[in-house]
Order: sequence, then C-alpha cells, then structure tokens
Amino acid sequence: MTINIEEMATFCRKKGFVFPNSEIYGGLSGFFDFGPLGVEVNNKIKQTWWKRFVQDRDDIVGIDGSIVSSQKIWQASGHVDSFSDVLIECKKCHSRQRADHLLEEQHNLNVEGKSLDYFNAIVKEKGLKCPKCQSEEFGECSQFNLMFKTFVGPKEDEESVAYLRGETAQIIFTNFKNVLDTTRVKLPFGIAQIGKAFRNEISPREFLFRVREFEQMEIEFFTHPGKADDCPYIKDFLKVEMNVFTAENQENNQEQQKMSVADLLKLNINKWQAYWLVQEYLWFTEDLGINPENLRVREHTKDELAFYAKACFDLDYNFPMGWKEIYGNADRGKFDLTQHQEHSGKKMEYFDEETQEKVVPVVASEPSQGVERAFLSLMFDSYHDDKERGNVVLKLPPKVSPFFCVVLPLVKNKENITQKAKEVYQQIKTCYSCYYDQAASVGRRYARADEIGVNYCITVDFDTLEDDCVTIRDRDSTKQERIKISELNNKLFSLYFS
Repeated sequence: MTINIEEMATFCRKKGFVFPNSEIYGGLSGFFDFGPLGVEVNNKIKQTWWKRFVQDRDDIVGIDGSIVSSQKIWQASGHVDSFSDVLIECKKCHSRQRADHLLEEQHNLNVEGKSLDYFNAIVKEKGLKCPKCQSEEFGECSQFNLMFKTFVGPKEDEESVAYLRGETAQIIFTNFKNVLDTTRVKLPFGIAQIGKAFRNEISPREFLFRVREFEQMEIEFFTHPGKADDCPYIKDFLKVEMNVFTAENQENNQEQQKMSVADLLKLNINKWQAYWLVQEYLWFTEDLGINPENLRVREHTKDELAFYAKACFDLDYNFPMGWKEIYGNADRGKFDLTQHQEHSGKKMEYFDEETQEKVVPVVASEPSQGVERAFLSLMFDSYHDDKERGNVVLKLPPKVSPFFCVVLPLVKNKENITQKAKEVYQQIKTCYSCYYDQAASVGRRYARADEIGVNYCITVDFDTLEDDCVTIRDRDSTKQERIKISELNNKLFSLYFS
C-alpha cells in the first residue's frame, strides 16, 4: 500500500472505477457513481458474497426489500428518535462537523456512546480547531438525525412521511413472518439481503468510506432463544487464527494479538456469532484475496455497545488513515422482532415442533458490511506500484477483477492478425469476462491491462497464423505460455479456479 485516500480517489476516477456524482454541476458531497470498471468489480463482490452465503447454503434465504418504507417501521426500530450523530458548528465559518471525528483526529479520543453533556464538557476542556478556517470557537454540541425523510403521494403532511431506509436490517425483520409463512425454513436460519441504504452524514469524508448513499450486504441469523451456542459447525474452525483487538486490550492501551477461534470463544461472544465472524473473515481472505495481516477483529467496549446488543465485533482493515471498520457482527437478541411485534400488533413468533412451544427467535448473529468499504479495502490491498515495470499493477483476484482476460492482436494494421484475434475473442467472451484491445503498442496494452487488474493477456501474433497458438501472459508474474487455441477455454478454466 503506497498511496493515500485522496490518491486512491484520483486513481479510481482516472481509470473509470468511481466518479464523483453530479460532477459537471460541481458534485454532491457523499455521493459517488461507479464507472464501467467499478460496476464490474462491485457486482462481482456482491456475486461472490451471495453465492458463498446464500446459494451455497441450506440455512439462508434471501429477500430484496424496498428502499422507501413506512415511517412506522423506523419509529418502532428507534431510528426516528435516536439514529443520530453529535453535531458541532464553527461560530466563524459556520461549517458543521461530527464532534466525535474531530475529537478522534485532534486528541485521539474514542467517544463513541458518550452523552451530549460529555461531548460539551470534553470540547470545552480539550478545545478543537475548525478544519476549514482553523477557528477555535464552536457552539454547543447537538444531536443530528441521520434519516432521509420523504413524502409519499401528492400531499406533504405528517401522514405522508416515509423514510429512505437507514439500514437493510429492518426490512428483514418486518418480512420475518412472510419468510416463515412462504418457505420451509427451520431454526436456526438466516435471511440475507443486498441493497442500498441512506444516511444523511454530517460530514462525509475519506472517499467511499463515509458516504450518504451506500450498499449493504447483510444477514440476520435467527436461533431459538436458548440455543445461540448450539452451533455444530464451529468445531471445524477452532484453529483459524486472526488478529484480535479485545476490549481489554483497548482499555489497557495494549496491542492487538494473534488469537485462535478457540480462544476467541473465551470472550463475550456466542458460538453462532463467532462462526459467522470467521466465515466473513474467510470470505475477505479467500474470495477477495485480502492480506490477513491487514485485517483484525475488534471487540466493542461496553461504552460503545448499542443498547440492544449483547456483544459486537468488527472486522477492521488497515487503511492509510488507520484501522477502520469494514464489517460488523452484533448479537442483537430479540430486540427487533419484539419491537415490531409490539408496535404492529402482529405476532413474530416461531412454532418449535421439537418443544411444542411458540417463541420469538433471537438474532444470535448479524453479519453486516458495506459493499463500498469492501471495494475500498480490495483496491488498497491490490494496488502495487511496480517500479520495475514502470506502471501500477492492480492484483485483483479472478473472481472480482473487472475483466479476467483481454485479447490483443500483436499489430492492428494486418487484417489477418486482427481477424484471427477477433475469432479468439468471440470464442471465449461468452465464458469469461474479457475485452478486445488493438490500440497502441502491445507493451502499452500490457501496462493498461495491469493497471485495471486484468488477470491474463492473450496475444495473437504472426506465429498464430502458422501454429494456431496464442500467448497467455500472467499479470502478476509476467510469465508467458504458448497454447493451442483449441485448448484455450480449458486452460482459462484451470487458471480461473487455480
């Protein structure tokens, strides 16, 4: 990792991965558009996640809920009253910032979960500087609700109020009975969803890391209230080791430590939560190819735990701006189903055939992450400035690279060469994500492919006309191999799954 967050934003824009939203009109803070390459990577991130956690499992089903929903959902969940951040305003330039971010950046203080009175007292004691005008004069801290409000229908009155969802989880909870009634799921089981969420952030920052519109990949995993530790699969992962930053480490200013899953279970974590934590860790390291040393598990301290959560663990990535959360896993208990049962008057019960009783299941584990943060960690982990080649090499794994291969005619001014190259391209494009490129020298085309993460370059040259072979170049090693066109599809298959 050799570049900072601003340089990564520039690289992503220049190469067609991510563009600022509304750029021709000056941009809109906290919103981004994925370009031709970015949408390919983003979609493949989601596809690998969905395949691993939904399609390849028998205990997970999926839904795709609406973005706009009734205000009653968000009143019941507590979002309307308490989904907020602490805002502070500069008296000189009147810019508004998140107070917790300023305290963390300027005084290295973690103030998550603290009261408004605490914020006002600590700002008065420590002092802050406005990042825009350097003034040290601020008004009182206040709560700022993050929900995006809208109106449904022709009237803009209180009855017409609806909200863009602040998280995907609540749509899963409100559809819990629908899933029970239309499928044959039995506890323990999960409901998964990938979709957009919206938060009216006070001060979006750090490129894709903190934005106002983002996409979540989330599972709510339900168990019997007394069986959160009845996980038959955890025994297969007890020896997996991860970097872990425990609550005790944080409170005593100690370093993170290497810890096995067996040792992790000695902390405040149930077995299903530990299981899903390690499953997501393996998805990051195996499917996305993230370096394990750039990942750590962080246990939430008691002060920062959400009021409904019994325990919460994050996966952090070591960004240039420090360790930052890219995934969270909460033991939510039965708070959400109970809330919606009370507010809607509809039963959220499950009939347990074994015990012949009706129970409200608990969310023993909620694996939740943002697609954009997974994308950002993947881009940083893959970015290599190769001084020997003289260009950037984006070492994306085949499952998530925008294109697995590119077909290159050695020259573009010989019709027999270009025609043969186009035939090869037509042969493989229905099986693999690939494109055709004949502009510039073959060396420059190699470099272009390296910079956007293409795994293999397939070159058609003059010898191809004689031996019906092409040259396959590996992006990471630059090694080249000659292979028959008739064997090309099988060769690419073995390379993709190697």
